Amino acid sequence: MDLSYSAEYEAFRKEVQTFVQENWTDEDRNSAPPPDPRSITFGTLIRTDERATKFRIKAAERGYLYRHVPKRYGGGEQPFDPLKSTIISEELRRSQAPGELMGQGASMLVPTLVEHGTEEQKEKFVRDTLLGKIRWCQGYSEPGSGSDLASLRTRGVLDGDFWVINGQKIWTSNADTSEWMFCLVRTEPEAPKHEGISYLLIDMQTPGLTVRPLRQMTGEADFNEVFFDNVRVPAKNIVGKRGQGWVVSRSTLKHERALIGNSLLSRRTLDGVIMLAQALNLRGQPAIKDPAIRNKIVELETKVLANEYHANRLLTMQARGEEAGIAGLVAKLYGTMLGYDVAKLAMDMLGDRGMLAPGEPSAPAMGMFLTAYMWSLGVLIAGGTANIQRNVIAERGLGLPRDQAASRK
Repeated sequence: MDLSYSAEYEAFRKEVQTFVQENWTDEDRNSAPPPDPRSITFGTLIRTDERATKFRIKAAERGYLYRHVPKRYGGGEQPFDPLKSTIISEELRRSQAPGELMGQGASMLVPTLVEHGTEEQKEKFVRDTLLGKIRWCQGYSEPGSGSDLASLRTRGVLDGDFWVINGQKIWTSNADTSEWMFCLVRTEPEAPKHEGISYLLIDMQTPGLTVRPLRQMTGEADFNEVFFDNVRVPAKNIVGKRGQGWVVSRSTLKHERALIGNSLLSRRTLDGVIMLAQALNLRGQPAIKDPAIRNKIVELETKVLANEYHANRLLTMQARGEEAGIAGLVAKLYGTMLGYDVAKLAMDMLGDRGMLAPGEPSAPAMGMFLTAYMWSLGVLIAGGTANIQRNVIAERGLGLPRDQAASRK
């Protein structure tokens, strides 16, 4: 395997380096405001302050960020090139410059709207979502409809130019701080289970919509219950065709799993763990000098590199128009398990100090590694649990017999 870059790509790397040096100074880098817990995505702090936003706008205009999004919607609009995308990510990470926003809006809804949305929907939502001006939550799971999402019961009835929504969603991340929700609603109750579902965009300030926080083991309430009591949603807010929301939702789920299994998340967390090991005193010396810690870091570095190269492999296959097959199914499972292993090493190094809550003055690294650890447990469930993903890999990828428990249903 040749992992070196051609002269053309090395020239592109220098171009990116020059851009970053000119537009992301030491002053920008060192001027980060106090971290907002809600700006942490999957345990990784994402800067959303004014300096970071200005850099993202310039980088998108230059074609370095949001390369899959047309320029008229605030994207970079560049031909698909996995090597250039990798170089950009490497250089932004190396210089601690802001990369693309990661989350339900920018990473999941935007590519879905680019693929399935109307021109009006793209104009209204994409640019502001990419800049973090519109925050989104995902109305998918319901009581009794989690992994079996197609069994959802929230109803939508068309009344003139409005859908009237009744029902309940649960485990809705950040519903209490989001302005909008992308939501699956059953609009044709007589249709087969995977049909008759529509994909709607719902303003969270609509009368009849109630959000109730769910307290979790982190002490926070990132998850919520959402109740719909005759909530009226404009008919034009449907994405795709009526009753074909399952097809649209598969695009969102694809991007969600790509986000959750993203090698960049594991890399950022590992970089933070290495910095922690350099700064943390363990038995009278920096933790980085402890042989057991060094061995574990090297082991995790190897796994993170393998995950990054696997991601490059998938990008290359996509560029060639090839089906990834089982290789594509592995990414989310491996990435989430790796994220847990990296976060656990940080907790092992911190010992008792790791249990101090984020925000406590004496909490190492402001308690961010505790947050990362808690998140790593959550993402093993998000986007389809690890066990569900193993079944999918076994049955669809390896051709093994279907799970007996599922067959009895």
